[in-house]
Amino acid sequence: MEKAIIKNLKETKMLAKKFAKLLIGGETVLLNGDLGAGKTTFIKYVLQELGVKENITSPTFTIMHEYKTKKFDIYHFDMYRLSNSKEAIAFGIEEYLFQDSSRKLIFIEWAENISDIINDQCIKINIKFIDENKREFEIIR
Repeated sequence: MEKAIIKNLKETKMLAKKFAKLLIGGETVLLNGDLGAGKTTFIKYVLQELGVKENITSPTFTIMHEYKTKKFDIYHFDMYRLSNSKEAIAFGIEEYLFQDSSRKLIFIEWAENISDIINDQCIKINIKFIDENKREFEIIR
């Protein structure tokens, strides 16, 4: 477990760069935190480090965005609008979660809404809002 107090976007970007270097493929990353805590911003910086060139936005309304890089197939989910895992299963999330591929990376915002279908092998990132600029990041591998 690693904890860090991040004071600004520059430090968020530095943490994202460090985190991106640890990803080898096959990981599922769960991000939890209040609305506006910085989940999408952190993912955006990680994906940029991984080579994503497209505009990276929150998939709140579409549920999922897919990105391809030379090394990874990346799936970014936002479960904010889902009430339970049955809705995620109806969407087809299991196809992504249980696909055996070392090329894939999955990022899930609001993962607590579907916690009953996610295995314990995931990387968990909890982001706590401290004030307008400060956040506490807790990364659990």
